Formats: sequence, structure tokens, C-alpha cells
Amino acid sequence: MSSKSKGNRPGIRRVGRTLAFQVLYSTHFLDKENPLDMDTLFDINPLVLEQESETARAFARNLVMGVNVNLHDIDKTIEEHSQHWKIERIAMVELSILRLSLFEMLFTDIPVKAAINEAIELSKTFGDDKSRSFVNGILDGVAKTLKRN
Repeated sequence: MSSKSKGNRPGIRRVGRTLAFQVLYSTHFLDKENPLDMDTLFDINPLVLEQESETARAFARNLVMGVNVNLHDIDKTIEEHSQHWKIERIAMVELSILRLSLFEMLFTDIPVKAAINEAIELSKTFGDDKSRSFVNGILDGVAKTLKRN
């Protein structure tokens, strides 16, 4: 592996993470009466089809599938740390960012601070003025309960 490709890894991961967020966000608009499995949803997503980087697509797929498999535990964590906010009341952008970031914080070896920073970047790009502080507050609360930094 050349130093050039190593240097690209954070960029590819951010692209993959953004793609994963977009796929997770799109699931909020699905027909509840005719659900599709997450693999199919991922494969037919126009943004996935447009993504030229196989590495970014593979990273995004791993994140989306990880969120999907661990959704119950992730949502339980969100509810435990979002005082007075039920999952149904959280805006779709913030909920998608929280799910993605909490998957990384709870179920991968990415440093917690890095997961939080990536979530904040997503909220700056896709959220409104209040998104960043809402997302940061919940993730910071979760981070304080974790043993690793």
C-alpha cells in the first residue's frame, strides 16, 4: 500500500459514512406495507449506484448493515440519553446520524471522539442550526458511559 492510498483513507471513510447516512435517512421514506430487506435497499439506492469508489460503497454497506442488525440496542441507547425525546419525535436527519454514530461508538473500534466528530460533520452538512448541539449532546452523554475513549 503506498503512502498516497493511506492518505486517502479518511477521505474514503468520510465518503462511505456520508453514503451510509444517506441510505439510513432514505429508509424513513419506505413503504411500511411493502418492506424491502436492507441489502436490497442499499443496492437500489441511487446514491450507492452513483458512487464510483468500491471501497466507499463497501464501508457504507458495513455501516448500514451494522446499524440494521443492532437497531434495537442503538435506539434503546438513544432513548436512554435523549431526555424527554421519544425516537418518533427526533427529526429524521438527527436520528439517522445518531444511529450511524452510535453503531460506530458501540460496535466498532473507531475512537469515540472520532465517531462524535464525524457525526458533527454530518450534522453540519445535513442538519439545521440546532442539529449539531442535539447530536453532540446525546453522543457526549453516551461517551461518558463508555470505558474507552
